[in-house]
Amino acid sequence: MAEAVANVARRVNATVEEGSDTLDLSNCKLISFPDGVFKVLRSVSDNIRVITLADNEMKSISSKLFSTFTQLRELDLRGNVLTKLPASVGEMEHLTCINLANNSFSVFPDKLTEIATLERINLQGNGITEIPVEKLTDMRALKWLNVKSNPLDSNTQSALQSLHGFETEC
Repeated sequence: MAEAVANVARRVNATVEEGSDTLDLSNCKLISFPDGVFKVLRSVSDNIRVITLADNEMKSISSKLFSTFTQLRELDLRGNVLTKLPASVGEMEHLTCINLANNSFSVFPDKLTEIATLERINLQGNGITEIPVEKLTDMRALKWLNVKSNPLDSNTQSALQSLHGFETEC
C-alpha cells in the first residue's frame, strides 16, 4: 500500500515539476481518484489535457475530476470496475476521446452524447445491451465508436452497422 501511495505521489509531482499536460496514474491500485491529487495539481489543472487512470480498481469517478480538469481532451479509464459516470461528464467542453473499455458498464453512459467535441468512444468489453443509436447520430464530432464484446441485441447491432458518418466496431 505504501509503495502504491509513493508511486502516485511521484507521478503527480513529476507532472507538476515538468509542467506536463499529461497525468498518468495507470496501474496504481487506485480505488478512487485521490483527493490530495486535486490539491497538488490545483495550480496546473488548466494545463492538464490527458489523464490516464487505466488498469486500477476504481468503482466510481468523482464529479470533481471533471470540474477540476476543465481543459481535458483525453480520458483513459479502461480496465477498472466502473458502472457509471457522473452527470458532470456531459459538461466537458474539450473532451475528444474517452476510453471506458473493460469496465462494468451495463448501460451506455448517456451523458457522453452531450459532449459536442467527443470524437472517439471506446466501450469494448462491458455488459452493455443497448446503445442510444438516435443520440449518436446527433453527435457531429463522433468519428469512432467501439462496442465490441458487449452483449448487444441484434436490433442494436443492425442499427449501429447501418450508421454513416463514423466508424463503428461491434
